[in-house]
Amino acid sequence: MIPAPAVAEAHSRLHRALEPLTDEQVVEPSPLPGWTRGHVLAHVTDAGRALADLVENALRGVLVPLYDPKTHDRDGIIEATAGRSAEEHRRALLRHCVRLEDAWARVTDWDQRVNYRDGKLSSTVFTRWREVWVHAVDLDVGIGFADWPADFCGHAVDFLADRLPAGVTLRAGDRRWGSGDREVTGSVRDLAAWLSGRGTGDGLTGDRPELGPWPVSGARRPPSPARRAP
Repeated sequence: MIPAPAVAEAHSRLHRALEPLTDEQVVEPSPLPGWTRGHVLAHVTDAGRALADLVENALRGVLVPLYDPKTHDRDGIIEATAGRSAEEHRRALLRHCVRLEDAWARVTDWDQRVNYRDGKLSSTVFTRWREVWVHAVDLDVGIGFADWPADFCGHAVDFLADRLPAGVTLRAGDRRWGSGDREVTGSVRDLAAWLSGRGTGDGLTGDRPELGPWPVSGARRPPSPARRAP
């Protein structure tokens, strides 16, 4: 199932959490090295803009890259907009979230080709789902990985299990990821938080390995938090 309604709910949850955000809090450091809350917000907002552009163009039969270096300086946009006021951040984020949700509502074929990830429109939904929930934690506005929906946690582990080195298995109840004799066990939520670098892994048992890089996506990743586990 394509979780577009679940992404809309993630958008709504983030908007509510940002309502009390002040201008002073915008410029405070985030857990991402070198980034303030404003940088994280600028990244999430511009990623929404880029995905909306991609989907809107695909619906017109036009293939465009997620970030076209000829027309969009991704890092420059983030730096230029990080210092917006809290209200400006809220308005910009809402505008592009609405654009993206409206574009998805017009999709009739989720397998339609796009110039991104696995080449299907459906990948834009899963990408945004991960981006909103993971960066909501980075914003430190009252949302933690304990707030992640159960279905999102399962998806996150499915996606991030590629970070495991060979010979390591993850287990949560009767669910398993990876293969090998070295086993890490715990709840799906704790596994998702650890694999994404947003949890310490304290709720897990087993010898936790050094994780590989985040799975390759259609755009460069923002900075990762300083590693806190094992």
